[in-house]
Amino acid sequence: MSLQKYANRVVVLDTETTGLNPRSGDRIIEIGCVEIVNRRLTGNNFHSYFNPERDSEEGALAVHGLTTEFLSDKPKFAEIADELRDYVRDAEIIIHNAPFDLAFLDAEFERLGFPSFAEHVELVTDTLVQAKEMHPGKRNSLDALCDRYGISNAHRTLHGALLDAELLAEVYLAMTRGQNSLTIDLAEPETAATSEEIALGAPVAEILVLQATAEELAEHEALLDRLDKDIKGTCAWRAQPVMPAN
Repeated sequence: MSLQKYANRVVVLDTETTGLNPRSGDRIIEIGCVEIVNRRLTGNNFHSYFNPERDSEEGALAVHGLTTEFLSDKPKFAEIADELRDYVRDAEIIIHNAPFDLAFLDAEFERLGFPSFAEHVELVTDTLVQAKEMHPGKRNSLDALCDRYGISNAHRTLHGALLDAELLAEVYLAMTRGQNSLTIDLAEPETAATSEEIALGAPVAEILVLQATAEELAEHEALLDRLDKDIKGTCAWRAQPVMPAN
């Protein structure tokens, strides 16, 4: 796939996998990418399922519903890798919880002798990190952000890479629209309203922030400990955010 290079080309990316840990052999089974050029969805998306040559873990299967039988006749990752690299090359990549997806992409690229994923692109931006900075103390999952910004996800019964990338693209545009207000309408006077006030229609001061209780924090840590034990390592939710490539 030969793509024209755009100065403001953004690719929103999501994956589905057989499990939580690429170091234990889990593989990518679906990639969905949505292209944005000059803050407009172009419709030039990239989507593929993959045969991982292994079964999905029970927990992962419950999330994405992609069975071994369904994936059995899909291409191997190696067959699509060059097309994917051409598609994302030199773009800014938007991922929600980027360390998770990057770990799997890097593992797949390493199998093929390719440089890491970040070396193929201009920049990797993690919207989970952005959301935590913009909305501290609140839930910042993709579903929570869809609710916060009024983006309908009623059709999302199971996770799917392309569907989640499409939702994240809408969330990303909503989260960052304040950064482009002057270029959108030069005649409109700048106001002191924040992006959160615009999204929620209420002053930030009136929003209640509910902190997790000590009991809830302990339950969360216990869950992470169980995940660490299950994968015999460190689960993705303990990983440090990946810094953008220079």
